[in-house]
Amino acid sequence: MMQLEHLNLVVNDMQQTLAFYQAAFPHWQVRGEGKQTWYGVERHWLHFGDDDQYLTFNDQGYGENRPLEGNQVGMAHFAYITADLDGLITRMLNAGFQIHHEGAQSRHRRNVYFRDPNNFEVEFVEYSSDLPEERNRYE
Repeated sequence: MMQLEHLNLVVNDMQQTLAFYQAAFPHWQVRGEGKQTWYGVERHWLHFGDDDQYLTFNDQGYGENRPLEGNQVGMAHFAYITADLDGLITRMLNAGFQIHHEGAQSRHRRNVYFRDPNNFEVEFVEYSSDLPEERNRYE
């Protein structure tokens, strides 16, 4: 078996970033944090997640994330499955984060996209079927 353990993101503002992901994942917590020097830059790192997966945030990011409307090389988005998309949307809106766009219509899934404070696009998807042939149908 293999599964994704973590994503490592360089961010502009640690507290704004943490606020976004705390709204999305209220059951996660800060697992650890510290300081390190990365190619001559002192930065604060933080692991936010549960016992099985997490996101790493590293501050001292500068510049702009790649334009997501273009075709430049880089990450387009990453996605998480939720059992309660409406609850997630409510938490995000209440925390001041707006839906960037909704996903394609499907009988067996609903999804929305948010952009975090660093312009990383995060998809949240809720499936209405446990059958792989329905969940993975691209209509």
